[in-house]
Amino acid sequence: MLQTEEDFLHCEPPFSSVPFCVILALTERKSPETGWSPMTFDDILAQIIDLLKRQGRVSYSALKRRFDLDDDYLNDLKDELLFAHPVVDEDNRGLVWTGDTVSGQAGAPQPAQPTPQPAIQAPSPPDERPSAAPRTLEAERRQLTVMFCDLVESTQLSGQLDPEVYREVVRAYQSACTEVIQRYDGHIAQLLGDGLLVYFGYPQAHEDDAQRAVRTGLSILNAMGDLNQSLPQAKGIRLAVRVGIHTGLVVVGEMGGAGRQEQLALGEVPNVCSRIEALAEPNTVALSAATYRLVQGYFECQELGEHTLRGVTAPVVVYRVLQESGARGRLDVAVTRGLTRLVGREQEVGLLIERWEQVKAGQGQVVLLTGDAGIGKSRLVQVLKDHVTNEPHVRWECRSAEYSQNTALFPVTDLFQRLLRFEAQETPDAKLEKLEHALSQYCVPLEESV
Repeated sequence: MLQTEEDFLHCEPPFSSVPFCVILALTERKSPETGWSPMTFDDILAQIIDLLKRQGRVSYSALKRRFDLDDDYLNDLKDELLFAHPVVDEDNRGLVWTGDTVSGQAGAPQPAQPTPQPAIQAPSPPDERPSAAPRTLEAERRQLTVMFCDLVESTQLSGQLDPEVYREVVRAYQSACTEVIQRYDGHIAQLLGDGLLVYFGYPQAHEDDAQRAVRTGLSILNAMGDLNQSLPQAKGIRLAVRVGIHTGLVVVGEMGGAGRQEQLALGEVPNVCSRIEALAEPNTVALSAATYRLVQGYFECQELGEHTLRGVTAPVVVYRVLQESGARGRLDVAVTRGLTRLVGREQEVGLLIERWEQVKAGQGQVVLLTGDAGIGKSRLVQVLKDHVTNEPHVRWECRSAEYSQNTALFPVTDLFQRLLRFEAQETPDAKLEKLEHALSQYCVPLEESV
């Protein structure tokens, strides 16, 4: 594994006479405990215990995604937690913390039996006495992106179907949505019948939470298309959803009583998001202007004009998300607005241009650009891309993403989906046909290459 974020620039002769380039950007998951070094078993165990003490419960799927675990590693952690700590397994879905929630040493093992106490004990200091009431987590202010997703005409649908059949349909819909939401590390705050309230930026914040929310919305629309492929055969129905997204400041914390407690965000943002969702057309994603400013350039959007929302003083500009723009990073978005002149990198730029001249002469080249985050690796690659713009060439660019770390070979599969122009509604056979057609242009064994 590489110790820092890498940009790979790979240039070599192609199948034809046209120069051929591939640019890759690879990243390694950074451990908050140990920097760029891989976390040990004890490191992960300590973080999971701390997480359980803070949240009370956590699903196995969330642990796998959060710590990039395989099944064997997860099973070893489960054995240790269930044997040595106050933890129970809930229907093989996740772990529930049953011990004291007061902060302590996260990795300290819990004794299997209580230690016998002497007949006379000195009283504990006042600040060390266990509290009779469970500790309530303090509420906190957060910049949050909220997403509402709701089934279209669910009341009519419930009247057409037997209650048990309708329950199966809603469960299938919720399961499909949950899988997508977890892929982008969203937090399902509430399941509201046939609706979902989702937070991006809580409990785990990311620099691209607004983008994650929009990608989740588009992926849910695709998931509904896949779900409808099976539902009509068995149920005779077709599902459609509306998605609304809004970003703003909230106060998020524990709400409810002893019988039922939830971590909910309070403020204007969830209410505005709900109103925006109601404005969306079936099978579309609608955004507020606040969210649009954060994702502008990454997605192609259509302005729907100003709308007066019930309970909201000022009119709100709403946008409809059409599709991803193809921008692979912040630099791609910045290029459309104009970049400042690159200063102090004449030697590196000269090396890249020299290697490109050798590529055009038929000598394959590989260039590795490495350095700390923010030092300008991607900017150097952009200089080369600008340099070859007016020359005959083919460029393939791959980029990893944090939310795709559990998707095998994501940079490569993403590349081919873009090159072959796969559409969400296409069948596997149609995609295979596109792949065969593309490969048939080259002098390679077709069956083996497919």
